[in-house]
Amino acid sequence: MPDTRAIIFDLDDTLYPERAYAFSGFDAVSSAFTTRLNAGFDLAARMRRLFDTPDRSRVFNAVVHQCNAPHPDALVAEMIDVFRRHHPRITLHPDADAALTRLKPSHKLGLITDGYAVTQHAKIDALELRPRVDAIIVTDDLGREFWKPHPRAFQEIADRLSVNPRHCTYVADNPAKDFVAPNALGWHTVLIHRPNAVHAQNPTAPTGAPRQTTTTLQSL
Repeated sequence: MPDTRAIIFDLDDTLYPERAYAFSGFDAVSSAFTTRLNAGFDLAARMRRLFDTPDRSRVFNAVVHQCNAPHPDALVAEMIDVFRRHHPRITLHPDADAALTRLKPSHKLGLITDGYAVTQHAKIDALELRPRVDAIIVTDDLGREFWKPHPRAFQEIADRLSVNPRHCTYVADNPAKDFVAPNALGWHTVLIHRPNAVHAQNPTAPTGAPRQTTTTLQSL
């Protein structure tokens, strides 16, 4: 393989703020369910507040309970589906936008992201990333068993980009899973610290410590 360098990015809380996606989804759910729930409060605002509580993973369950809605399990399932399939209103972090432009002439660029395929592809389209990178892998397209920390996506994207693994860098935000596979494959790994990042406090996985940390993609 040639000595071409590749930088591969994670998506959520690396290139854009994941909190913004969640709030966009809450707006979509609020529009679809406020009348059905007969909510006597601002449904989207309530969900945004719950996002920063221990009920983050059960936001929809909490608001359905607060509304005393019938058939709560079915309602929650519908709300989750609307959330995952909505067209998000999100934008790139300014340093991510600038880095993609600055790095493209000299590097191969890629994207590896976990999450439900319909959701991640909607984010990628909303951020208009397809023409800005050379390869994209949504791990859910490979199968749930291939979500990080499985190495398959990392091996496959290096092949797609025709780049030697020792010339690959992975930039991501979640030390609990993001760097286990690329570390094992001999990649350089960079943890980006974002203010209010959803996974900022996650413990570091064994063998998953990044080789470098940064607070801005301007340093790449």
